[in-house]
Amino acid sequence: MHFDPKLSRYSRQMLYEKIGEEGQQRLSRSRVVLIGCGALGTVQANTLVRAGVGHLRICDRDFIERDNLQRQVLFDEDDIAANLPKAAAAAAKLARINSEVCVEPIVTDVNAANIERLADGADLLLDGTDNFETRFLINDLAVKTGRPWIYGAVIGATGLCMTILPHDTPCLRCVFEQAPPPEMNPTCDTVGVLASAVNIVASLQATEAIKLLIGKKHEINRHLVHFDVWSGRFMNMKVQSAYDEGDCPCCKRGEFPYLDGQMGSTATTLCGRDAVQVNTGIPCEAGFEAIARKLEPVTQSPVQHNRFMLRAKVDGYELTLFPDGRAIIKGTADPQKARSLYAKYFGA
Repeated sequence: MHFDPKLSRYSRQMLYEKIGEEGQQRLSRSRVVLIGCGALGTVQANTLVRAGVGHLRICDRDFIERDNLQRQVLFDEDDIAANLPKAAAAAAKLARINSEVCVEPIVTDVNAANIERLADGADLLLDGTDNFETRFLINDLAVKTGRPWIYGAVIGATGLCMTILPHDTPCLRCVFEQAPPPEMNPTCDTVGVLASAVNIVASLQATEAIKLLIGKKHEINRHLVHFDVWSGRFMNMKVQSAYDEGDCPCCKRGEFPYLDGQMGSTATTLCGRDAVQVNTGIPCEAGFEAIARKLEPVTQSPVQHNRFMLRAKVDGYELTLFPDGRAIIKGTADPQKARSLYAKYFGA
């Protein structure tokens, strides 16, 4: 079979009859926004860039730590030494994998104030997050704008995946009406996580993404997939009735409290990190050099900074400040304590 020479790197993918040359060309014209570039996000980004998606915007608020390397496939020890944020490190690695794909890294906290701008022009939204608040925000935007998105979650050896077509399949709030309280959620820090389980969830998400991007909407999996990779159990759970028979506040009543900013928080406990993100919404205008000079007298070690972030160790806590004014306070899971430390060292 003869394909367009410009698409030769995708020849094995195009040989699969469900995709072919036409599907590949459609894929190359597609635009995807990935929200979160940790365990699930790095595998999805890696798979889709190698598959030849046209434009991938990666939005992530975080930086790389050593224990990420067990499962976050786009990072290495050099990225940690360079103090690179996840979005920037991922984009640099992906550019070396496939220079034909436009990868756009955005180091930011995705919230009600910016998600519509970040998702502008996207054909599809992908979930690489680790918390229900952000997932419900994605869900609100997807339902309001009629844009598909793909939910994924993993903990321990178990995983979940669900493709959401607004006003057709159940949305996330049809299935999970309310977010469970953080103290009731197991995290990677409390029960661990297997990289193999991560890879399965993210691969399912990427496969569903490809189906949608090449126009195979009718072939998506309309179930909630649940599996335990350790025991080898896989289930396709029927959830369509949650939409057909339910009275979802989001997709049936048109209520979007997360997108409207009613449910967002300025301090968010990060999954399995003993850390809290504080987001004032006020960009850092003083400059990292000036802030570093202010902090030097009270820090336990020299303040480190580059154009992406500033990091300082103070009073047994690790403070990481970003240009948009966000900070991650490591060493506490208490939002009030994190806010207090932010105000003390960076200003209210």
